[in-house]
Amino acid sequence: MFHYFLFPLADRFAAFNIFRYITFRAGGALMTALLIAFLIGPSMIAWLRARQGKGQPIRADGPQRHVLEKQGTPTMGGLMILISSVVATLLWADLTDLYVWVVLLVTLSFGLLGFTDDYQKVTKRSSAGISGRAKLVVQFVVAVLASYAVMRLEGSPLAGGVAIPFLKQALIPLGWGFLIFGMLVIVGASNAVNLTDGLDGLAIVPVMIAALAFALIAYLVGNIKFADYLQLHYVAGTGELAVFLAALLGAGLGFLWYNAPPAMVFMGDTGSLALGGALGAVAIATKHEIVLAIVGGLFVLEAVSVIIQVASFKLTGKRVFKMAPIHHHFEQLGWKESTVVIRFWIIAVVLALIGLSTLKLR
Repeated sequence: MFHYFLFPLADRFAAFNIFRYITFRAGGALMTALLIAFLIGPSMIAWLRARQGKGQPIRADGPQRHVLEKQGTPTMGGLMILISSVVATLLWADLTDLYVWVVLLVTLSFGLLGFTDDYQKVTKRSSAGISGRAKLVVQFVVAVLASYAVMRLEGSPLAGGVAIPFLKQALIPLGWGFLIFGMLVIVGASNAVNLTDGLDGLAIVPVMIAALAFALIAYLVGNIKFADYLQLHYVAGTGELAVFLAALLGAGLGFLWYNAPPAMVFMGDTGSLALGGALGAVAIATKHEIVLAIVGGLFVLEAVSVIIQVASFKLTGKRVFKMAPIHHHFEQLGWKESTVVIRFWIIAVVLALIGLSTLKLR
């Protein structure tokens, strides 16, 4: 919005020329989202606590410590992240850029789905909300629509192609099969972040790390000079996604202030489904879907641990891990919650650096 109204005034007031720069607007979006989160945080937490009573229902099959320590903590804190990041994006992004609207569509749709799921959990006083099948159907529909929109925006020769890290300009043409691939990336990222959200601060920091990494990727891919120098696929318009991701980073920092141990609020599916979906949508827009699996490797590890646990139990009747997702496995081994969280943060940083290295190693 600022870009739309203020940049045209640059002819009269040179100072407004600064609104043309994505880096400046990304910084403004980050600070705006952070400020909004700080301002609305206390009142939102009080509002959620007043309406949820006993807070988020704690899984009976989870660590027993959680039943004692986390009982009564309100959920749906993802609303704080969504409100802060979306408002900041609308204020600072170039709203004529359609990639911004595609990513916002995915983020808000998945956020609404998560909110509905959380609402059913707190009203029914059960850890089971919307059925898994119903959630997947909604996610698949939204993800396919987003993938189709990205294909239309990219045009030939990028449309329907998947870039391979470490290889110069390599592109695997999937054609219309990209709809399925893109759907799996977005839905997979969404549910992987959702599975990671099990300890105070565990999910939000890796999400912020991934958002920061992809803000840089989006900026480089959307700049024809940098893309040519690094031999990346240039995708016109995706640089504006750096503003959205910066807003997400600012909102995440504001949320972490209240989610730091001991958490005053949980993000719930409202936040985790939306954040994962947002990262997946950005990845397919910037042609860095495979790099997302590296940068977000922690989320992949969490999801794979659940798949292995379920498959092993169904096939052999035995469990590979003491408890899944894998962060609960380490809790059962005797690690303190803070130890698990901080070590997983370190893993997330290392994986993000490895993912970013693919930009140069071509």
